[in-house]
Amino acid sequence: MKRILHTILLTLAALLMAPAHAGLNILACEPEWSALALEIGGSKVKASSATTAFQDPHKIEARPSLIARARNADLLVCTGLELEAGWLPVLLQQSGNGKIAPGQPGHFEAGQYVNKLDIPASVDRSQGDVHAAGNPHIQLNPYNIGHVAHALVQRMAELDPANAHYYRTRHRDFAARWQAAIRKWEQQAAPLRGIAIVEHHKNMEYLLHWLGMVEVGTLEPKPGVEPGVAHLSKLLRQLQHRPAKMVLRSAYQDSRASRWLAERAKIPAVILPFTVGGNDQAKDLFGLFDSTVQMLLGARK
Repeated sequence: MKRILHTILLTLAALLMAPAHAGLNILACEPEWSALALEIGGSKVKASSATTAFQDPHKIEARPSLIARARNADLLVCTGLELEAGWLPVLLQQSGNGKIAPGQPGHFEAGQYVNKLDIPASVDRSQGDVHAAGNPHIQLNPYNIGHVAHALVQRMAELDPANAHYYRTRHRDFAARWQAAIRKWEQQAAPLRGIAIVEHHKNMEYLLHWLGMVEVGTLEPKPGVEPGVAHLSKLLRQLQHRPAKMVLRSAYQDSRASRWLAERAKIPAVILPFTVGGNDQAKDLFGLFDSTVQMLLGARK
């Protein structure tokens, strides 16, 4: 009897000493949203991303390990705007997790909470990989991050009311630091306004719009269509009449086309992190924008 009582007491003590269980298990489709969930959720959440900065978010495989993570998620945070249309429906179907199905509280689409750019008047296959709801690469305008954070904290509080006060307190702190950081980035980036650039894919539009930079060409002849020599040669001739200061690509994109153009146009090729984890400096959302602004300023010189 004493042995049984001793075992019970040890078990109770272990439970009391164990760290609190995370309030929400969050699966994000992209690294920026898992980083944002951690800024708001802190120790009360477990958050991970289905993709990394070195993967094209349009195209990933719903592997068994990812299906298992989706099956156990309380909240799915994705960009939406058709960015994940090629793989997310399969992932949701295979997971069998009704909590994170579209239309449920556990399904959150960040793209619903920002002003969209590049909404086409019409869409057909001849245009390439064009998104009917607008450009989905919303994360490189920090104001968009702020809008998404405001909506996300409400959803997290709804799903986990026991920790709602904790989430809202952390969100207020994040929002204050984020606004101060935006002011800093905008002051630093003032010399970039009006600078002409070439981008690999039309995934930098929100960044360019925020900083007042101007896109004068894309390496892809159509969105999602990899560049060939004929198109790059045409673009090079175009730059002789309207020069660009740099060629931009994200960490997951092939470097060959940007190097080809940069060498011949005698302008720098810049690899931006694009999302959290894209380089050693972009370890969180603040680092993402610190690194992006400094890289653009460095290439301008």
